Amino acid sequence: MKIAILDDYFDTLRTLPCFAKLASHDVTVFNDHLQDTDALAERLKETEALVLIRERTRIHAALLEKLPKLKLISQRSVYPHIDIDACTRLGIVVSSNMHAGTPSYAAAELTWGLVLAAMRQIPQQAAALKAGVWQIGVGHTLRDKTLGIFGYGRIGSVVAGYGRAFGMTVLVWAREPSLAQARADGHQIAGSKEEFFAQSDVLSLHMRLVDATCGIVTRSDLARMKPGALLVNTSRAGLIEPGALVEALRAGRPGMAAIDVFDAEPLRDPSDPLLKMDNVVATPHIGYVSRDEYELQFSEIFDQIVAYAAGEPINVVNPAVTSHARR
Repeated sequence: MKIAILDDYFDTLRTLPCFAKLASHDVTVFNDHLQDTDALAERLKETEALVLIRERTRIHAALLEKLPKLKLISQRSVYPHIDIDACTRLGIVVSSNMHAGTPSYAAAELTWGLVLAAMRQIPQQAAALKAGVWQIGVGHTLRDKTLGIFGYGRIGSVVAGYGRAFGMTVLVWAREPSLAQARADGHQIAGSKEEFFAQSDVLSLHMRLVDATCGIVTRSDLARMKPGALLVNTSRAGLIEPGALVEALRAGRPGMAAIDVFDAEPLRDPSDPLLKMDNVVATPHIGYVSRDEYELQFSEIFDQIVAYAAGEPINVVNPAVTSHARR
């Protein structure tokens, strides 16, 4: 099969052991980012199987209709960037392993790295030292503070464990099945969403972005946070009401934010308000970007291609396509 891999910025995938799974196929790897429909259509005109790295490129109907040879899209995790209805209509199989029982330790570790960086002002202190300034302020320790986990799933539960190891009280707010697991794990459960936001010293978001969670963190929620509190978002920017985080930080509640996700990605505008604030630590959506995580993810993504080539597609998210899939 002719396979195209998009958005492999640092040409990492061909250096992974799992890349050998595609040895019998014709693979082209693109290291830049392209979103223009006509340019992408020209680039992918011969592609039969398309590999996506998370949501880096939007795959919409106007593009899909220009790709008559495309048979399979293979990726991992959620797929809000793919027009699944258009794929089904056009006979394109979409395979995506949802890995519900597999924690992303890379994302959990990055979350904790951001917590430490923000609370101790590590990036700001390091930048000041390089500029010839010896100490610029006083940070905060984590022990005996309250860590709020909003969404107690495969990543939130791991981050909660890190908080416990650092001597924090873990407070959870989530759907009832997740709350039951949090109770079983010995964590405290907030009495209400309002109480959750008001009591957390560090509040970390860990939910999938779906219709039900879009904008689930409101301006009112943020206004209840302590002036010295930290909001952490390594999940999706859309969980927060549009514009609410910038307004809240300017108003001083919460006092800090640590974020790995943005409304528009890739973000290349250094004048973006979140990048201009001294009380924000920001990284460019690298929660899952580690060699170890890539090997895990792309081993599964490539397995989906091998299975499709063998006539036995797996992890199909649009099963209605089966009756008229392209061959």
